[in-house]
Amino acid sequence: DVYKGQARGRGARVFTTYGMSETCGGCVYDGTPLPGMRVALGDGGRIRLAGPSLFTGYRLRPELTAEVRDGDWFVTQDLGAMEDGRLRVRGRVDDVINTGGEKVVAGEVAAALSRHPAVRDVVVVGRPDPEWGERVTAVVVPAPSAAPELAELRAFVRETMPACAAPRELELVEAIPLLASGKPDRARLCAPRPLNPSRRKPPRVLPIIST
Repeated sequence: DVYKGQARGRGARVFTTYGMSETCGGCVYDGTPLPGMRVALGDGGRIRLAGPSLFTGYRLRPELTAEVRDGDWFVTQDLGAMEDGRLRVRGRVDDVINTGGEKVVAGEVAAALSRHPAVRDVVVVGRPDPEWGERVTAVVVPAPSAAPELAELRAFVRETMPACAAPRELELVEAIPLLASGKPDRARLCAPRPLNPSRRKPPRVLPIIST
């Protein structure tokens, strides 16, 4: 957002693009596909793309190609929604958290939390939970001013999202662990943390409540 503001301040027009290697880069600009490109939503809201910039297949990997190609369509690993005819990317298929019988898109919760003034950076993951299956967990780099509390982050998320999306665990870190690619190390973040023997539950976990 800072960079966007700087660019707009210099008179540049800023677009949010969506695409990947299989589409030769960005093929959807501000939710609208480029000429000749098509966007559709499949089962569960999975994004499907078709058009002239689409790749023909993975070299020497016909089995993998068959998994992601459905005729003219490329079946992505992303979830989306159509709003006023424009595509909104919700998050990754493998980032969906199954908690208490509800499906929560981690990326949407992270986007909501990123707007909280006490949050500098955040990743949302699902950690194993004996009661809920997976526990919505917010891993937060706090803003310099003050560290957020779990209760206030839950209330903040519930202003715009269902109760099931509100995090039940908060972990404060100095920096988000990253992979060599620069993406968050989700496998490390999803690993359950050691239990505190005196409390028999991880630190800063909200007690089970009716929501």
